[in-house]
Amino acid sequence: MSQSLYDQDFYAWTKEQARAVHNKSWNKVDEEHLGEEIESLVSEQEHAVESHLANLLVHLLKWRYQPEGGARAGSRASSCRGSALPGGSNATPACALDYPLLLIDAYIDARALTASQTELELNIFPDQCPWTMEQLQDPGFLPEA
Repeated sequence: MSQSLYDQDFYAWTKEQARAVHNKSWNKVDEEHLGEEIESLVSEQEHAVESHLANLLVHLLKWRYQPEGGARAGSRASSCRGSALPGGSNATPACALDYPLLLIDAYIDARALTASQTELELNIFPDQCPWTMEQLQDPGFLPEA
């Protein structure tokens, strides 16, 4: 059994598939693999958003729960403000609809990471994210101490 172009040379396969779609040569589209690759792109985007969100939450948790010891230095405020989550009007509004679900996992990760980085007890941090999606999308948001 010979291998498909998808299995032999992924780069060449992607170029071939792009040409087929652009030319509307539907009989040349590898529907199964193309569908899998599109689903994979969705997963990658979700992972990137979740990772970005977790990073933002780590900065905010440190700002809120570790105010002394330089945690509130200008660079920390800059990190918090520079990491705001893109809003729904951004280039990926459909992804913004998934933000609340992604927030659950991102907060679990951020909470554990912040505890390990700061040596603060895990139970110091709330069990659920204390901030709204609106706050996390606000580039000027900083939580109160």
